Amino acid sequence: MPRTTLRQLNGFDETPAKLAGSTLVLVDYQNTYTTGVMELDGWREALDAGARLLERARREGAKVVHVVNDGGEGTPYDIRAEIGAIHPSVAPLDGEPVVVKKVPNAFVGTDLDRHVDAAGNGDLVIAGFMTHMCVAFTAQGAFLRGNRPTVVADACATRALPVAGTELDARQVHDSALATIADLYGVVVPSEKEIS
Repeated sequence: MPRTTLRQLNGFDETPAKLAGSTLVLVDYQNTYTTGVMELDGWREALDAGARLLERARREGAKVVHVVNDGGEGTPYDIRAEIGAIHPSVAPLDGEPVVVKKVPNAFVGTDLDRHVDAAGNGDLVIAGFMTHMCVAFTAQGAFLRGNRPTVVADACATRALPVAGTELDARQVHDSALATIADLYGVVVPSEKEIS
């Protein structure tokens, strides 16, 4: 028997966002996740996919907003240091805002909502690090404020995690987070190729 999502039960639109008519939100593509204690499984492939998505968004005239997590000085999330900087392959251009957050939902305690509203786009395209944390909670935040997020799966990555006496590999954590998003909070597409 085919599974039914909460989105289907509620009759929500399952059409992926159109990139040119969306705000692209790039979440935490920081050096934090490319080395050391927070290095993610598959970060390079996800970052490359994110760079392709960003290049296309710029070419098509989409509004682009970068988000970074600031954990404070001396942490792997220190945005004043190289470790917390946005990776050069997806670095902001002049005029592209950078939103600084301190919690997983990028809408909490930031001006992300103002950037999204100013762009006039109800649709968001979201990609970044980590799938199960800041990507998932930012998608939830977008949904709860009435936006329609589309998450690009191959432009996201995460890490293995322990739970209930076992360990889930990074792929299981990634897929579980995407399933949670797709159940209610937004549309999930395998890659930017599925966005028109």
